Amino acid sequence: MNTVSENSNLALIHFIRDELARLGVKSRLTFNAEKTKANLFATLGEGKPAGVILSGHTDTVPWDGQDWTMDPLSAVVRDGKLYGRGSADMKSFIAIALAHAPLLLESRSPFAVHLAFSYDEEVGCFGVKELIADMREAGVKPVACIVGEPTNMVPAIAHKGVYRYKCCVRGKEAHSSLTPQSVNAIEMAARMVGKLRDMAEGFERSEPRYEGFDVPFTTASVGQFHGGIADNVVPRDAEFRYEFRDLPTADVVAMQAAMVAHARSLEPAMKKVAPDAGFSFETICEVPSFLGSACDSVTRMAQRLAGEQGTTLVAFGTEAGLFKQSGIPTVVCGPGSITQAHQPDEFVSLAQLARCEAFMRGLAATHEIG
Repeated sequence: MNTVSENSNLALIHFIRDELARLGVKSRLTFNAEKTKANLFATLGEGKPAGVILSGHTDTVPWDGQDWTMDPLSAVVRDGKLYGRGSADMKSFIAIALAHAPLLLESRSPFAVHLAFSYDEEVGCFGVKELIADMREAGVKPVACIVGEPTNMVPAIAHKGVYRYKCCVRGKEAHSSLTPQSVNAIEMAARMVGKLRDMAEGFERSEPRYEGFDVPFTTASVGQFHGGIADNVVPRDAEFRYEFRDLPTADVVAMQAAMVAHARSLEPAMKKVAPDAGFSFETICEVPSFLGSACDSVTRMAQRLAGEQGTTLVAFGTEAGLFKQSGIPTVVCGPGSITQAHQPDEFVSLAQLARCEAFMRGLAATHEIG
């Protein structure tokens, strides 16, 4: 099923809904504004006093321009690997959870299992925010959450946040021979980019390290820059997009506030030439960092079910921070490797799928969390 983020995911969501309905399980759907995408929330073991969430996102990144040797939607199995877009990130976890729904329904464990499948994770974790709000409104209070992103079935207890912003600059155009009569939007934007670079170098130089991450400090970078219409026209407009990938111990609100404050310090000189000149900011996405603990009961349970004694940290963002912010102890643990995600010929090994299946069987036989 093609669930690239720019497409609808309803075919997949309706498939899951119908499979669960055959088992007598009702699903709650929450939609985006256009009703083209939906989250699904369902409870296996309705009426039990506590519940564990199995969380996954249904959308994938595109494959345009990538050198695939097979159809990205073919789900080819070859040489002990299952190939296809989303095989690692992260439809395999969703499929295995759904395949084990009958077993989880029959479980005599004292807690329910909630299936929470979201839309638009890849473009900013937008869907899961609606799912969590709906869950709370319905009075569902899970005691733990397992986010099934690809960690090679090693429980992950932390990841950085991802915060992206767009900065738009309005200047005043003029013929390039009359620059004193203009406000050069590109040059003003460049001063902001310089500020961001100074901040990034400061993080690398001075921020306390969080060992275990590939890059153990907060990073900042510009991803896009646009402006100008001709070589001999001082540009009126420019815009750029940038991001912070913050450590769980960092203050990203203060980082963005520093960017805005620098912009405001530049505006008086701009407005002397053009009163409507200045900066505006737009939030593209806010994916909070995640910080769990090896001591959390959900982490210990994931270790036991996965047959792992240790834990890990991951470099990529997930929905775990949002579940944790809502007060639910959370761990990230799922089949496959992030090094295969978003790549041509993405795959997950059958050995990893077998470990995830064993994880689900163990969950069905578990009588306490921890």
